[in-house]
Amino acid sequence: QVQLAESGGGLVQVGDSLRLSCAASTRTFSTYGMGWFRQPPGKERQFVAGISRSGERTVYTDSVKGRFTISRDNARNTIDLQMNSLTPEDTAVYYCAAGLSTIPSVVLITARQYTYWGQGTQVTVST
Repeated sequence: QVQLAESGGGLVQVGDSLRLSCAASTRTFSTYGMGWFRQPPGKERQFVAGISRSGERTVYTDSVKGRFTISRDNARNTIDLQMNSLTPEDTAVYYCAAGLSTIPSVVLITARQYTYWGQGTQVTVST
């Protein structure tokens, strides 16, 4: 069982930056591919970014490429999502997720590949 706890959400203005963090309670953090998903109001949950077990590979959804950066620290059991140039379309509840990965370089990109989910943190971007 892995517990995930997100932090760092809040209300910001267009163009601002925000950094989300996720702490995982597991002794085998480095065996999990990690990712961030988001659920905008009235919409389905969607993939935002993923990072491989080793941290050497990352994948982003097109709408955040060049603005968001996912990173992980296997020594601290944490992942971060640095979000820059935020727009109102980034408004959503952001979820951290963990999925077992047998291959260190693979990035998990679908919700079905993730087993554990955090409670979510709200990000609101106002005009």
